[in-house]
Amino acid sequence: MNIPTHVTNLRLTLPEVIWLEPTYFDWARDISQQVTGELHQWQTYLNALALLGFEQWLREHNPEIVNRDINIIETASNLKLGEFKFCLIATEHLLDEVVNIPQNAIDTPELAAHFYVLLEVLEEQEEIVIRGFLRYDELVDYRGRKLELKNGYYQLPLSKFDPEPNHLLFYCRFLEPSIISLPVATTESAAENLLGYLNLTRTKLSQWLQEIFDESWQSIDSLIDPNANFAWSLRNNNEAIKRGKLINLQMQLGSQNVVLLVNVKAETDEKLGVLIQLHPTGKEKFLLPNLKLTLLSKGGERLCEVLSRYQDSYIQLNPFKGEHGKCFSVEVSLEDITVRENFEL
Repeated sequence: MNIPTHVTNLRLTLPEVIWLEPTYFDWARDISQQVTGELHQWQTYLNALALLGFEQWLREHNPEIVNRDINIIETASNLKLGEFKFCLIATEHLLDEVVNIPQNAIDTPELAAHFYVLLEVLEEQEEIVIRGFLRYDELVDYRGRKLELKNGYYQLPLSKFDPEPNHLLFYCRFLEPSIISLPVATTESAAENLLGYLNLTRTKLSQWLQEIFDESWQSIDSLIDPNANFAWSLRNNNEAIKRGKLINLQMQLGSQNVVLLVNVKAETDEKLGVLIQLHPTGKEKFLLPNLKLTLLSKGGERLCEVLSRYQDSYIQLNPFKGEHGKCFSVEVSLEDITVRENFEL
């Protein structure tokens, strides 16, 4: 199945424009605060906007379930539509008509995708423009013949990208994913790649004991109504450090966000004790039903999971202790929407 991808006159057609919802910008800023460095934060911010905008576009044009494949990283972001994987390349402008694709987005099996989608993020105009896409097999073939690696990126001419988004939808409807072969990771390499990826966006809880906090983790009083029904353990454990983070699922849940609360305490056996809860925020008294809170090992194994019921004022994972340096993740999910937070003790 070969659709012509380099037809010059297609450049004359009007590009596909995606309008961004106001709530997207708050979520993108929150995600960008998880990395350090002004330039890295800005690129992560663009990636987050690109992810939300393209996700919205896919949902509008395809009835299949769209999933965020993995969390956003500084160089790119990923989505899944059925079995198809998309790597989203976000840029502010294409003045030189050169596209930079990070090496790890091609060579790392966990990040490699069937389609690489180029998105121009116009923040001031509050819109995203789909500039084109390239299949993985075409990208690898072109790389093998003409591309050199520079500072961790491959530079491709914009002309190599198919500018017609309908061709991408056509592939997703009529092409079998197995036709475009992706690299397969061994168990050992997958674990190494996953660990390297998690290191990019991990919250170090041991730093909380030294009063070092990322801006995205706020005091509880600033996130939850003081008259709300706090969990007993969070009210009475005065020795613990307590911080909360707004989990912005607003574009899916209407006006209700949720707050992820983390309670960290130094134990006598030189370990850290951790308690994790999920609360409603603002004036809301109850969580929506079927919200899922999941604890994952650093290798992705599900260790604990709890589901909210009707009129639950909060849900809580089983408290646990761990040694300094131990890594884990927490997921907040509803139906096909999942947000993951990565931690290190």
